[in-house]
Amino acid sequence: MTTVNGLPAHVLLVHAIVVLLPLSALLLVLTALWPAARAKLAGPNAILSVLVVVLVPITTEAGEWLERRVAPTPLVRAHTELGDTALWVAIPVAVVALLVWWRRRESVRAETAGRRTFLAPASTAVTVVLSVLAVVAAGAAVYDVYRIGDSGAQASWQGQFSATPAPRGADR
Repeated sequence: MTTVNGLPAHVLLVHAIVVLLPLSALLLVLTALWPAARAKLAGPNAILSVLVVVLVPITTEAGEWLERRVAPTPLVRAHTELGDTALWVAIPVAVVALLVWWRRRESVRAETAGRRTFLAPASTAVTVVLSVLAVVAAGAAVYDVYRIGDSGAQASWQGQFSATPAPRGADR
């Protein structure tokens, strides 16, 4: 995908990543730590986090297409290199979200069948490990999205605007 309605696709796709990856990270922490949220949101968040993993390479590929069509500056290069890290923070969010969902699914099956499973809520060790992994993965994802977004804004806007307002023309 290169352009959408005449605009570089990266410019549009990046907004999905900026919103959906932190949202998935937030939902991951909620579902890992709060059983009521897990019951309602673990499944939808597992789907959302996998969607983000699919969307990240599409967005970075569109960004690489765009990179070949703009001036090669150090800021653009830095942004491109940081953008390549997004997949490595999206994957852990998706993996832990899938584990949290699977744990919820197994606990429901265990309750109805009257048996205990390894990932069932009765396992305090699993709860602690998943909670720690969720917080670490979510924190890394949010921080990485911030770094990538900031570098992209710097590459796009540094030196591109005036600190003083432009004079208003007669046509306004």
